[in-house]
Amino acid sequence: MDVASARGVSSHPPYYSKPICSSQSSLIRIPISKGCCFARSSNLITSLHAASRGVTRRTSGVQWCYRSIRFDPFKVNDKNSRTVTVRSDLSGAATPESTYPEPEIKLSSRLRGICFCLVAGISAIVLIVLMIIGHPFVLLFDRYRRKFHHFIAKLWASISIYPFYKTDIQGLENLPSSDTPCVYVSNHQSFLDIYTLLSLGQSYKFISKTGIFVIPVIGWAMSMMGVVPLKRMDPRSQVDCLKRCMELVKKGASVFFFPEGTRSKDGRLGPFKKGAFTIAAKTGVPVVPITLMGTGKIMPTGSEGILNHGDVRVIIHKPIYGSKADVLCEEARNKIAESMNLLS
Repeated sequence: MDVASARGVSSHPPYYSKPICSSQSSLIRIPISKGCCFARSSNLITSLHAASRGVTRRTSGVQWCYRSIRFDPFKVNDKNSRTVTVRSDLSGAATPESTYPEPEIKLSSRLRGICFCLVAGISAIVLIVLMIIGHPFVLLFDRYRRKFHHFIAKLWASISIYPFYKTDIQGLENLPSSDTPCVYVSNHQSFLDIYTLLSLGQSYKFISKTGIFVIPVIGWAMSMMGVVPLKRMDPRSQVDCLKRCMELVKKGASVFFFPEGTRSKDGRLGPFKKGAFTIAAKTGVPVVPITLMGTGKIMPTGSEGILNHGDVRVIIHKPIYGSKADVLCEEARNKIAESMNLLS
């Protein structure tokens, strides 16, 4: 936090009760009649006013110090100077009441996370043997859809999630047959989204980061299922990915996209990228929007080692047809957003 200026006027109130929330840097004015210091993780970052006696209040990651004695360390000669303007790069950290402590991770959630990993890992080791045995026949008779492999993946996902959370599925009648090529799209909240979607039993190809393919067992299964690899920051890889997906759709397979491009950290729906809808518009296949709710609370982004209690709701919307990617993108996002607002 850096001091932007040390001059002001006396017309401002002595403090601000409303928090300043912004994703960008914010200018805030602090009266020098109140001693203030800011510290993060108990380490002093910048001392605006030294106070030998004062009241301290600690919130999430920020320590606030107050005192009633007027003291000006900048030695400003102007008698009317009463405020200091500082620039804050902390979203919502301009005032003490705008911050809040992060929820504690319960021991039960950690134990559930360990058990979930054990169940998923053991079942994957057992079931991949069936995949390896059946893989030559899949390549001979079902090279593009690979229904047998997706059936094994459905078993694995169902076994993994069944002991830990329930899934309420609405709109199963809107799912096209497995022989109908489609472009599926969904919001993305958690690592559990993959498990939940695999348990639906549809034969669609996910898009996955190339780094996951090197993980033993999981990476092998993904390769045999025909998951499409992608290097996020590589434009050439993105083009190859779209070409591969378009080829699969033309051959009768379905593909699955998370149009947000990454998992949401706060549960809110982000902007959609148009790659998936471009494929649907050019090939003439329908777009099937799917809404996922609850996975982000059970396994939040960045906390893949824990598993909280909760239930998951899945809403399968009616297929959308169209020849313009922009229109398809907007309509699909609106449907997902509306259902998320109703469920929240």
